[in-house]
Amino acid sequence: MHRHTLLLISLAALLMVCGLLSLLRWGPQDLSLRHDEHRHRFGAVYMTLNNPFYKIIDEEIRTCVENHGDVLLTRDPALSVERQTEEVRALIDEGVEVLFLTPVDYQQMGPALEAARAAGVPVIAIDTELADAAPVAATITSDNYQAGVACARHLLAHRQAARIVLLEHTATRSGSDRIRGFRDTIAAHPGFEILGEEECEGQLERAMPAMQHLLAQHPTLDTVMALNDPAALGALAALATAGRTDVSVYGVDGVPESKELILSGRMTATAGQSPRSIGRAAAQTAYALLAGGSYEAHQVLPITLFTQENLSAAQAKEWD
Repeated sequence: MHRHTLLLISLAALLMVCGLLSLLRWGPQDLSLRHDEHRHRFGAVYMTLNNPFYKIIDEEIRTCVENHGDVLLTRDPALSVERQTEEVRALIDEGVEVLFLTPVDYQQMGPALEAARAAGVPVIAIDTELADAAPVAATITSDNYQAGVACARHLLAHRQAARIVLLEHTATRSGSDRIRGFRDTIAAHPGFEILGEEECEGQLERAMPAMQHLLAQHPTLDTVMALNDPAALGALAALATAGRTDVSVYGVDGVPESKELILSGRMTATAGQSPRSIGRAAAQTAYALLAGGSYEAHQVLPITLFTQENLSAAQAKEWD
């Protein structure tokens, strides 16, 4: 009896093991494969992720994509055109169906765009236009020119004259448009003089030494127009080190750190963008492309100039 019981237990255990092996071998694997076959794959290559603006855009796109049960593959070329081109090609090889792209240099994306076109992968340009827009399915930006205009108008309304320096990133269309809007607006006002400019690639750690160089060259400067908030924060760090508290500093983005500095009187203004709105618009456009639906090929989102006069403590903590 005892032997018979042991035999039955052994047979039952063997059947359970075989069943589990069969389940592991066929059941979940088949389901996983079938599920993966129906998942859309998106790729995103920003100029850099060393900027909270692009991180928030990526978060917003990722939220939308993952809510659909799909996949977003994100790459960071760290401001290298060559690396960005390689990453675009690699994402195409990985089977992405739509590519989100913020170019490192808006004039040097030809090889990357050609690779996407040859593979039939539509490109959605984010934050900046490209020199050759023909291969681009859609472009989603803030009103970058108006951001520069808004900063200049605020300066004109609050000062009789100004000795200005510029922190630029001329490889980007968005940065160039902001500085162009600023320049165009002050051009008819002879008391507002641009003393010099420096490239900083929109990076805080590069803007600080650039600002130090401008201070050494132009010690009488009293205004800084920076292409974005990281550059403005770098300028403020250099000014603080030099003991200069008499300089007006303008930026573009609307990051919480800049807003806090505006409230405290250490920064003058920032032209706020909405990275979440840009991310949502990009994701919605991507799904419209996949579905063969209608979409707006060129979307320009408004900016808001934040100053000490119109900024609340609650707004300072937010970045929509």
